[in-house]
Amino acid sequence: MIPRYSRPEMVAVWSPETRFRIWFEIEASACEAMAELSVIPKEAARAIREKGESAKFDVARIDEIERVTKHDVIAFLTHLAEFIGEDSRFVHMGLTSSDVLDTCLAVQLQRASDILIADVDGLLEAIKRRAFEHKLTPTVGRSHGIHAEPTTFGVKLALAYAEFKRARARLAAAREEISTCAISGAVGTFANIDPRVEAFVAKRLNLDPEPVSTQVIPRDRHAAFFAALGVVASSVERLATEIRHLQRTEVLEAEEYFSEGQKGSSAMPHKRNPVLTENLTGLARMVRSAVTPALENVALWHERDISHSSVERMIGPDATITLDFALARLTGVIDKLLVYPDNMQKNLDRLGGLIHSQRVLLALTQNGLSREDAYTLVQRNAMPVWRGEGDFLALLKADKDVVKALSPAELEALFDLGYHIKHVDTIFGRVFGE
Repeated sequence: MIPRYSRPEMVAVWSPETRFRIWFEIEASACEAMAELSVIPKEAARAIREKGESAKFDVARIDEIERVTKHDVIAFLTHLAEFIGEDSRFVHMGLTSSDVLDTCLAVQLQRASDILIADVDGLLEAIKRRAFEHKLTPTVGRSHGIHAEPTTFGVKLALAYAEFKRARARLAAAREEISTCAISGAVGTFANIDPRVEAFVAKRLNLDPEPVSTQVIPRDRHAAFFAALGVVASSVERLATEIRHLQRTEVLEAEEYFSEGQKGSSAMPHKRNPVLTENLTGLARMVRSAVTPALENVALWHERDISHSSVERMIGPDATITLDFALARLTGVIDKLLVYPDNMQKNLDRLGGLIHSQRVLLALTQNGLSREDAYTLVQRNAMPVWRGEGDFLALLKADKDVVKALSPAELEALFDLGYHIKHVDTIFGRVFGE
């Protein structure tokens, strides 16, 4: 992943140094388990642990060996033997490369999940604060991009909060599903290694033994993981798109923070563009691009092949690093979002009262008119207002057929903005539990 869209903590999860250190932990733990079972000498297991933990693995040296061996795990084991010496003959006994690679990937995905879950927690905190700040800030709700009926900006943010609570749950479930360990040897039969070794390593790494690993951990687990990332990325894009629309010049109900010295355009000095949320839209596309390859990795040949390997070496770091960056960026956008209640009110008033049309319709039906007749009366007064030819309430008061059913005072009472937001407390109670 390019540095521009990367954060150090998540990058470190995928560094070669981290990978090799996890590989060593798997190998050393397996040796300790075998020593407990009297398969290898305890002194050897102890020496392997001590010498390996004090060693600084040389990535360049491992790469050099791999250029000859054409095998990354063998290259690592060869380099490890340079530190350990004679006892290295006990390392990797009964294991196959996928035992190390797949178990390591599980650890890395666990760590990545922990970072992403923490990211969502930070985002939820920011959304909640802003939601309560604008709990009763009236704004127009839109369907098909067209003014519909009033809502509040707090309700819009409550929607986002509920969505990212679900995102957090999805990430937690994905973390649990991916947290399995395979130390079962060639084709997964434990022929050359005791299943108790796998159980020991799994416990040491806070993983569960994979029930049937067939030399590789089944890739439906990974497909579910990356699919979860894709859904979370789509939630990021949904909220980013909402902000982009609200920042449009003709709307300008909310706006990304524009810092001192920031420039919006190389050509037009007046521009303040929604660059962060546009960037989030693009990043979401990149995270979702990992989902299809992950799904296609499920169908491997027989007990194993490595058609999935090259895919995961790319999508593992890229998808998690990108989503981590996107969640952090979205948190910053929400935290500093500029909100313009006056513009929200102006937009509410822009259609001359048409946002109250449904309430007038319902009042007419409650006073004896059929729904079809009531709809016709309301629409014939609404369409001139839509064309900019008058005020909705004034036209209704002048319509003899309307005032037969509703007095001018009754009509005026139907244009109360508070009517539309009377259940905001109920919505907030459902979302925030308070």
